[in-house]
Amino acid sequence: MLSVKKTIEFIKTIFPGEDFIPLHAPVFSGNEKKYISNCIDSTFVSSVGKYVDQFEEMVKEFTGVKYAVATTNGTAALHLALVVAGVKKDDEVLTQALSFVATTNAIKYTGANPVFVDVSRTNMGMCPDSLQLFLTEFAEMKGGDCYNKLTGKKISACVPMHTFGFPCDIKKIVEICAAYNILVVEDAAESLGSFVENIHTGNFGALGVISFNGNKVLTTGGGGMILTNNKELAEKAKYLSTTAKVPHKWEYFHDEVGYNYRMPNINAAIGCAQMEGLVETLKKKKELFEKYEVFFDQISNINLFNDPSNELVNYWLITLVLSDKSAREKFLEYSNSNGVMTRPSWQLLNTLPMYVNCQKGNLDNSEYLSDRIVNIPSSISKENN
Repeated sequence: MLSVKKTIEFIKTIFPGEDFIPLHAPVFSGNEKKYISNCIDSTFVSSVGKYVDQFEEMVKEFTGVKYAVATTNGTAALHLALVVAGVKKDDEVLTQALSFVATTNAIKYTGANPVFVDVSRTNMGMCPDSLQLFLTEFAEMKGGDCYNKLTGKKISACVPMHTFGFPCDIKKIVEICAAYNILVVEDAAESLGSFVENIHTGNFGALGVISFNGNKVLTTGGGGMILTNNKELAEKAKYLSTTAKVPHKWEYFHDEVGYNYRMPNINAAIGCAQMEGLVETLKKKKELFEKYEVFFDQISNINLFNDPSNELVNYWLITLVLSDKSAREKFLEYSNSNGVMTRPSWQLLNTLPMYVNCQKGNLDNSEYLSDRIVNIPSSISKENN
């Protein structure tokens, strides 16, 4: 308990003068108010306006992706990405149990079912070895498509997640899936600003998605983005996100079921201002992580999570790994009772009532991490940098 008390005392020195220290608060220190005001003055506050196009262009330039489609939120982006990837009702989608529920909810929105494989302890993302073991045991090819020998269902996609901003072994995952003709849709919701060998996350799969929720590195209040280097997929996503309306000056004709998923202009206005400060934000995030790193080097029984194999990480949520579940519970109780918000990882998705009957592989690493992970305050501000 002494090390827990020392940790909370240290966190309070990083965030001085705050009665309650949140986990990750947004920062609005640029042109947000100016652009919102401009947006209101233009009267184009909904899903049509210059800021939506501008925001997409800024994200494209930063991530290096060819096409970007702004959506109402990250869950909508993932759902739509799976739809344009061809996921159908009763298909199966491989994913990880250590993730936010939106990952599997988006899969279920298509009518497909999630199948869970394990994560790696190195980066908390999908483990390529676990993926390969599952496919070796259960996959069979029929007419160029991959089917699950146990269920007889088509495995149409794989959704790995870059957990807390740490890139998973995405290149290996894509290579494995390619051998089975399984499309990869990257859940990069948390990893804006994270790169693998100088390539931004979201570029490796057929599609990738980002979230701009209020607690992310960059926020639009609510919002998401589909990333892809495939023109056809991008055009399909944009079309479906605008209720599948056939372009016309005044007629309303829709030739298939679409979705009202287009990002409002007023949210995009915030996003444009946030993008202008993104490089500085990421710099401050790394500086904050380095302060924690120095401190936890002196603490013997609490490990600060890091992946030394990849230095281009956005450090969205700074993560501790405790010795066991009991130590985690004591840490959570003490910190939250003393004005410092900390959180465990999500409950494993395969244990939730709506997903408990889904097929799963060995999840030893997922269970290990779920019992031990604690996220600590990761906000940036002038005071702590």
